[in-house]
Amino acid sequence: MKVQLQQLRYFLAVEETRHFTQAADILGVSQPTLSKQIHSLESTLGAPLFERVRNAVALTAAGETLLPHARRMIADADAAQDAVKEIIGLRRGRVRVGATPSLCSSLVPPVLRRFRAEHPDVELLVNEGSSQDMIAHLLARDLDLALIVHPEQGVDPSLHAAPVLRESLVVASVLSGPPPTTNAQVELNELRETPLVMFRPGYDLRDVTLEACRRAGFTPRFAVEGGEMDAVLAFVEAGLGVALVPSMVLVNRPLLRATPLASPGMRRTVALAHRRRAILPHAASALRTSILEHIATGELPVGVHPL
Repeated sequence: MKVQLQQLRYFLAVEETRHFTQAADILGVSQPTLSKQIHSLESTLGAPLFERVRNAVALTAAGETLLPHARRMIADADAAQDAVKEIIGLRRGRVRVGATPSLCSSLVPPVLRRFRAEHPDVELLVNEGSSQDMIAHLLARDLDLALIVHPEQGVDPSLHAAPVLRESLVVASVLSGPPPTTNAQVELNELRETPLVMFRPGYDLRDVTLEACRRAGFTPRFAVEGGEMDAVLAFVEAGLGVALVPSMVLVNRPLLRATPLASPGMRRTVALAHRRRAILPHAASALRTSILEHIATGELPVGVHPL
């Protein structure tokens, strides 16, 4: 037989009160039940733990030896229980979330602000990168959640990727310069001679833009290429060219104008992904709920539609 934590709690109660009946009252059990558990503990350890002294009990040498170990074991068990309760109650915890740069600069900040207000002691770790990077991190178990651009071919079957919103791509141009068209909407082939600010190789929007231009029958001219989202927008603000970007990223960019693309336009689907068979930690599950609630009830920019 093994020593049970309940038996150690009974042992400590008797040691504190030095009386079986009083200890039983404190524990809310009958005195015979308490005595039976103490006898069982003594049998397991092979030595008596208490001896009677007048109208009370005292620890034997074996009991004195057990006492510090019992206190430490009960303290460790209580601490472990409290730690789990704190995580379940979201008083503590950690969430590892990933997102593409465009989403990190638009959707993610208000979501994290909302989550932080509700769960101030949960640690947030954000990883920014391409959708391919986020998928790789999920598969490697380096992330709990990720907001990705849903690929047309789908994702690895071990991942669950739920589409959460669809957003339109627009042509970003510097507000102080001429618009990319004299019409309300710009045809893609009107950009044939317009220098484009292009994202780095491997960036989701680069491939989407190049494929759309190819379908429109031209190869775009690059004014500058190789940047991430913030760099691309800064280059457009400097008047170096225009860029095809998600409408969401132009929020709080007063130096830029957004010109919609003519029908059929260009759109992308954003999905919330996690490992299919993994049980989300409570903090990650709460963040997932915050993301979905923000998309469903929050203020989304023009051209962004929840799914």
